[in-house]
Amino acid sequence: MRKFAAALAFSLQVAGWGQSACDRACLENFVDQYMDALIAHDPKKLPMTARVKNTEDAVRLEPGDGFWRTANAKGSYRLFVTDTETGQVAFMGTMREDPSNAVIVAIRLKVENRQVSEIENLVVRNAQAAANLEKLGAPNPVFLEALPVAQRASRAELIRVADMYFSGLEKNDGKGEYPFADGCERIQNGVQTTNNPNAATQSSPPPGRGGRGGDGKQPAAPPKPQGLQINIVAMGCMEQFKSGYFRFVNRIRDRRFVVVDRERGLALAITAFDQPAGKYATFKLADGREITAGPERPTTLEIAELFKIENDKIRRVEAVQMQIPYGMLSGWSSYEDGMSNRARTQ
Repeated sequence: MRKFAAALAFSLQVAGWGQSACDRACLENFVDQYMDALIAHDPKKLPMTARVKNTEDAVRLEPGDGFWRTANAKGSYRLFVTDTETGQVAFMGTMREDPSNAVIVAIRLKVENRQVSEIENLVVRNAQAAANLEKLGAPNPVFLEALPVAQRASRAELIRVADMYFSGLEKNDGKGEYPFADGCERIQNGVQTTNNPNAATQSSPPPGRGGRGGDGKQPAAPPKPQGLQINIVAMGCMEQFKSGYFRFVNRIRDRRFVVVDRERGLALAITAFDQPAGKYATFKLADGREITAGPERPTTLEIAELFKIENDKIRRVEAVQMQIPYGMLSGWSSYEDGMSNRARTQ
C-alpha cells in the first residue's frame, strides 16, 4: 500500500498535481509562454484551464482572437510584477505586431495548478510610445529591489497607500493627503511625466491629457491653447497633486488591485479614469486661478498603474494606458463594481 501511495504521489507530481505553489520564476515563465503562444498564433502552446477567461483592451475574446492573430515578436523592455501569494503575475513592456510595429503591452495572468485561468491584456498601438519605452533600456532598478523583511508592508497596507493616489487624483482639489516620497517620479506610456518640462513634446501626456485620451497619439492639428496654461509635467508628484490640476478626472472607478508583490513593495492596479469634459473641464486650481484642462470630449482611460511603496510612501509610478469608450467596463467586473471607486482585489 505504501509503495502504491508513493507511486501515485510521484505520478501526480509529474502530471503537475500536488506541486508546490508556482514561485516567482515559475510565474514569470508563464508570461514568456503566453507571449510565445501569441507569436505562434496558437493558444494550444499555452497550458490553460478549460474555462480560461481572456480579455483584450477590456473586451472578452476567445484565446486565439485579436492580438493572438497579429503578435510576431517580443520587445526589449520587460518589467514583471509577481504575486506568489495569489498566483498572479503582470508584465509591462513591449512587443511587435504585424508588420513589425512596436506596441506597448500590459499583461495579467492568473495561474492555477500550473495552468492559466485568466488572461488580461492591454495593447497600446503606438510605435513612438513603444520606442520611448525601449529607449529607457530597462525598468528603474527600484522596481526590482527587495525590501528588508522587517520593512515589508502587508497586502492591505500596500493597497491602501496606492489607493490614496487614486483618491487624491479623483476630483483633485489640492487638499488631499498625498503619500509621495521625496524624489517620486512617474512614467506613462514610455514618457516621464514628472519633473520633465519637455514631456509635452514627446508622445505620452500626463493623466487624462492628450487629443486622443492619453494613448500617446496626438491630433493632426492640436487646438490652439486658450486661457491659463500650466506645464504640469514640469512639476514633481506632490506639486502636481497639490496644484489641483487633475480635477477634470471626475471618477476613478473599477479599482482592481490585481497583483501585489510584498517582497518588493509593489502594488499594481487596473482602473478606469472617466473624464466627462464639458463643464467639468473648467475649474479652479488650488490657488484660485481658473483653468480649462483635460480632453475636449468625454473620455475614459483604461490604465494599468504600478506603484513602488516604501515606508507608506509612493516612490515610483509606472503606467500603461489607453483610451476605451467612455464609461466602458473592464470585462472583469459587475456593473456595480465597475462603476464604484472602492478599492478591491481580484
